[in-house]
Amino acid sequence: MSERIKIDEPLWDLSTFVGRFKHFLWVTDPRTCLVSEKTLDDAKILVEQYRKGLEPPGTSTEQVIYAKKLYESAFHPDSGEKQNVFGRMSFQVPGGMAITGAMLQFYRTSTAVVFWQWVNQSFNALVNYTNRNAKSPISTNQLVIAYVSATSSAMLTAVGYKAFLAKRASPFFQRYVPFAAVAAANCVNIPLMRQTEIIGGIDCSDEKGNLVGQSKLAAIKGITQVVVSRIVMCAPGMLILPVIMERIEPYPWMQRIKFLHAPIQVMGVGCFLSFMVPAACSLFPQRCSISTSILQKFEPAEYEKMKQNCNGKVPEKIYFNKGL
Repeated sequence: MSERIKIDEPLWDLSTFVGRFKHFLWVTDPRTCLVSEKTLDDAKILVEQYRKGLEPPGTSTEQVIYAKKLYESAFHPDSGEKQNVFGRMSFQVPGGMAITGAMLQFYRTSTAVVFWQWVNQSFNALVNYTNRNAKSPISTNQLVIAYVSATSSAMLTAVGYKAFLAKRASPFFQRYVPFAAVAAANCVNIPLMRQTEIIGGIDCSDEKGNLVGQSKLAAIKGITQVVVSRIVMCAPGMLILPVIMERIEPYPWMQRIKFLHAPIQVMGVGCFLSFMVPAACSLFPQRCSISTSILQKFEPAEYEKMKQNCNGKVPEKIYFNKGL
């Protein structure tokens, strides 16, 4: 091999949006979901070997980079455990396009709205759990309560909006019921699925990666950014596609292929998500930071613990994994 890469560091500058976009476009590649379990395990082994300088003779840089891609797409950054394929961010495009397309197509009856909101929030709950900060475990009871609360809020929001708009808005505006429900549910689903982080705080480190303590404010900041990212992720497809469908559905050729309306919406959502998944993940740095002066003001007890852990020299900023 010509030059060794830094296996635990990103290939792009993550301090910029463009760098983060390139990184997430690379790591959320949907094709990685089709890779076999053995290939993923082999990729992890190669990454670990390369980290120690013990990779097999003749291993090329391209092989290491591909193994790094598979490892980062399928294994949790905190625990190193292999993630459920349906909960990986790389599955957001195929999973999201199918479910969102169905929500946009089947919005006319309350039964269809409730069903697809339940499917969507079940999928979101799995994604949120899979991409949580793994150093803050959640109990089975908390998981069940979070799931029931999140799915219920989505369905109630959807039915409530639909009932409110039924007599007050045109069929066009009723197309936006799914987005309103999804946005509202994300504000409930993500905090509930990651409630242990808010209750107990998440691990924070200094610039060099040394653990200095825990912070609830850090958890709140990270989760808030994830909520914003998820809403932004689905917004273009759920806001622009209804306008497109409203314009083209009256044409005779579209009337003749009504059975293709759902697949058309699914493919349309897929086009939006292919760009929006990496773009939304790139809005905020993955390694998030917070000023310790804020902690000193709002979390004095945790700040004092950090002060003890740092021998009285608390860094100006602390860093943490915000999750996805």
